[in-house]
Amino acid sequence: MKAVVINAYGGREELKAIEFPKPMPREHEVLIEVYATSINPIDWKLREGYLKERLPFKFPIILGWDAAGIIKKVGAKVTEFEEGDKVFTRPATTERGTYAEYITADASLVAHMPKESSFIEAAAVPLAGLTAWQCLVDFAEIKKGDRVLVHAGAGGVGSMAIQIAKAFGAEVIATGSSKSQSIIKKLGADHMINYMTTPLTEAIDEVDIVLDTIGGDSQEKSFEVLKPGGVLVSIVQPPSQERAKEKGVKAGLVWLEPNGEQLATLAKMIEEDELKPLIAEVLPFSEDGLKKAHELSETHHAKGKIVIEVKKEEDK
Repeated sequence: MKAVVINAYGGREELKAIEFPKPMPREHEVLIEVYATSINPIDWKLREGYLKERLPFKFPIILGWDAAGIIKKVGAKVTEFEEGDKVFTRPATTERGTYAEYITADASLVAHMPKESSFIEAAAVPLAGLTAWQCLVDFAEIKKGDRVLVHAGAGGVGSMAIQIAKAFGAEVIATGSSKSQSIIKKLGADHMINYMTTPLTEAIDEVDIVLDTIGGDSQEKSFEVLKPGGVLVSIVQPPSQERAKEKGVKAGLVWLEPNGEQLATLAKMIEEDELKPLIAEVLPFSEDGLKKAHELSETHHAKGKIVIEVKKEEDK
């Protein structure tokens, strides 16, 4: 099978298309023919070597954490799926990722694709959607009426978070640039703060939940707009526990845990028009396509998810 791998940490030039052995599913796994995958910042951070201590993989590493496709084989103990099912997944952490024509995944981490969704739309959901869900629902325990601040609302996680928060009946404020204003409004945010022209602390206060997707100064300023008893949840760096104690808030870093049941919940939200993936660009499954995708992601300015089309839907 074709796969795009890295054989050393470094720049985009390390991405190489090669022939790689096709995996075979274990008894609790399924074999998925991948029709689409997508790009996340963790891809190029791992490629650069920033995460080599936390994720000490062996080369060659196949990057990628999202997949949508068709089940081609089921393990002996898999009962909830069968060959031909359209599914999507965020597989377990492994050096064998989703930049490949075939992957295996534990059945517990797989869900049926939303009805009427394309493979491209489904591939944009798993990592970003699960991250937003676990930040807002699991960690922050979001409830109706909460005021929620989402940093970088037009990004992959931010765009999912806005919609999930609205589905729970929250009031949502999102940050972004003037170029993101129409997108953020379309996603359902009640208010937008232009971070380029308006200081956060002058625009808002008394927030129940802050989802930090940026870190640094944005995270520091976020403490100042939280009400006592509020929650700051980050996906980029651990918030200061000293500052959290001082402000009387809960703060923490969420590292995504793959979860098929939660993915099925997201699929249901998509079917009920409560959630729609925001697609920034679709690129081909090739060395050049992956290099371009990483380049776009590294700008931090992509509006939504960058998707890689591995196989065209009409070819199934």
